[in-house]
Amino acid sequence: MIVTDTHTHLYSEAFDEDRKEVIQKAIDKGVERFFIPAIDSTYTESMLQLEKTFPENVFLMTGLHPTHVKENFKEELRHVKEQLVARKYVAVGEIGIDLYWDTSFLVEQQIAFKEQIQLAKKYKLPIVIHCRDAFNEVFEVLESEKGEDLFGVFHCFTGTLEQAKKAISYNMKLGIGGVVTFKNGKIDTFLNQINLSHIVLETDAPYLAPVPYRGKRNESLYILNVLEKVSLIYGVAQEEVAKQTTLNSKEVFGV
Repeated sequence: MIVTDTHTHLYSEAFDEDRKEVIQKAIDKGVERFFIPAIDSTYTESMLQLEKTFPENVFLMTGLHPTHVKENFKEELRHVKEQLVARKYVAVGEIGIDLYWDTSFLVEQQIAFKEQIQLAKKYKLPIVIHCRDAFNEVFEVLESEKGEDLFGVFHCFTGTLEQAKKAISYNMKLGIGGVVTFKNGKIDTFLNQINLSHIVLETDAPYLAPVPYRGKRNESLYILNVLEKVSLIYGVAQEEVAKQTTLNSKEVFGV
């Protein structure tokens, strides 16, 4: 059984003490594919080092995270463009809009999101969307960019059934992680109304650890708890969920 973690920040400082052990522990349990989203230019070197250490297992994205869209966002976008020219990435992400922490850079976030979608289209790559307190704003940008060349993953999906269907209408898979195990997560109440072909699994490690690790550092290994919950929701074997969601990840990322 091969399990794919489509969203994990394994280069994060949270893993500085035991990164190799954390990754090896996950690999030993069948979590063999790790898709690594970018945050900003300050993490590029550590991401490249991670890929160098685990070349068979690690797949890198490039992009500017919406919470890191600040006064220097144009400079950061230049870095993303340079990276896409310099080497191969599997996606442009994570990108999007976040109005939870700060609303003062909304316009800049919208510009950065749109520009990075257009970059993804230019290089025929998927996008990986970060959306927090911003469904309307994200959908507005997606609507303006919709087409066959727009596709990807709606990371950490926590919306309603209606919003799930809307995201899927823009050729997005839904990234399902630890929230599905939370008592107040809500997505577990309707997820089985979405065909499993539209779902990918993720951890967002070191954030959003699933039950029973909630509140602790998340690890890619804990995707097995997400897998178990999704298996219960759909009423199918864990092996079947692992197989289908890994196939879905290959469909999106091409690897």
